[in-house]
Amino acid sequence: MVLDVLSGRTPLYRVEQFLAGQDTQLLLGEIVEAHAFNDTNLARSLDAIFESGASRIVTELGLRAASLFQLRLKVASYDTTSTSLWGEYRACAAEQPPQGPVVTHGHSKDNQPQLKQFMTELLCVNRGVPIFASTLDGNASDKSSNHRMLSQISSIMARHGLGPGAFVYVADSALVTESNLKAIAANRFITRLPATYGACAAAIAEAVDAGDWVSIGALSEHSATRSRPSAEYQAYETTVKLYDVPYRAVVVHSSAHDKRRQKKLIKQLAASAASISKQLSGIQTVYFCEADARAAATGAEKLSDTLHRVSTTIQPVQVRRRGRPPKDRPAPTVTRYRLSCDLVRRTEAIQREQELAGCFVLLTNVPAEGQDAMDSEGVLRTYKGQYGIESDFAFLKDPLVVNDLFLKTPSRIDALGMILIIALMVWRLMERSMQLYLQHTDTTVPGWDNKHTNRPTAFMMTTVFLGIQVVLVDDRRFLFKGPTDKQLLFL
Repeated sequence: MVLDVLSGRTPLYRVEQFLAGQDTQLLLGEIVEAHAFNDTNLARSLDAIFESGASRIVTELGLRAASLFQLRLKVASYDTTSTSLWGEYRACAAEQPPQGPVVTHGHSKDNQPQLKQFMTELLCVNRGVPIFASTLDGNASDKSSNHRMLSQISSIMARHGLGPGAFVYVADSALVTESNLKAIAANRFITRLPATYGACAAAIAEAVDAGDWVSIGALSEHSATRSRPSAEYQAYETTVKLYDVPYRAVVVHSSAHDKRRQKKLIKQLAASAASISKQLSGIQTVYFCEADARAAATGAEKLSDTLHRVSTTIQPVQVRRRGRPPKDRPAPTVTRYRLSCDLVRRTEAIQREQELAGCFVLLTNVPAEGQDAMDSEGVLRTYKGQYGIESDFAFLKDPLVVNDLFLKTPSRIDALGMILIIALMVWRLMERSMQLYLQHTDTTVPGWDNKHTNRPTAFMMTTVFLGIQVVLVDDRRFLFKGPTDKQLLFL
């Protein structure tokens, strides 16, 4: 099943058809009929995996991978994702649901709230190599999942020879709760401080007002293009107190502003202008005396807010008296006072709001000085390594790999999750091996569009080796066609 995920990228219910076209002796070490991999046998295998403990198997494989490939274990990244299912899974709502994750409605990270789901949690090192994973109930919250992981992380990392304080636990903002921060104990962590905390806004305001930024520059490992320039970063250090405990806070400003917050600011600008304009439309514009005009101008100026200022001008105008004008001289006039109101953007205030919107706060207890210290750039780089686990979720949920899950029992879903994670582990180790080799030898391989790269992906490699055929003649095997120069480079 792992080979089917990695080699065929066909839905897992077609394993028998997949192996019918494979040289099973070359692939598995012995001749096995493809029919042996029928749905019934695969289902029995999934049941046996569940009984043995899927998470335990992944943990043991993670230990071997870390040792054989000398993985860097100083940073462990944790996150969860949801997988939507089309079945009703009524048994999961029974008083005694079947073994395995409870398939039910929950917060959908796939934007499919109408579908039931289960959750998957991953603990990864070396920017994406999983060393621990499990499936969770569909309504499991990220806050409680973090708490449970924090209760296990010390024992998991201890098996890799790392004690408390010897590694950094990286997670998203769901980590920040009072109980989770207490559960961290002596372990180091880096997370994002949620904007719902007042301390977040206070730290950002302090950084923007101080203006004492430390330039970090671009951190992207990919070359910038005209359409996709690399984000430039700046940092400011301060301290925040949460639940009566002080923590180190790194305020980060990105040139690629937080798009969601920028959209919110644009909406605030539009709402501010519309609100003030509506109120101004109800103000009289022509007055009989200057005093009344000035009083109205003062009232109009008070409608100003933090984003817009109301600018007023009073201009005397001559208005013809009422009644029939005389024939022998010009019509008599009287002086009236016209009030004009203009809406002016507060440029400095808006720029400040834009700068505030481009900031986020990283919360950590990693020291800035001494042993195992990290400066602001180190904290940011470590947190940004979290993107590796996000790309892992993209692999696990890729419709070309998983398609839909045609499984009725939660226990088999749990076991299938383990199959996919083992495939992911192999996938990431292949990528890592290629990239390390190219770095050590200072060489490149032709990537997409034949552009040379020293960071080839596993998917890139699989496309290079498509179409190789092996001919079996009298128990001897021959390549039907020799490998190309490009294939030899990847090999």
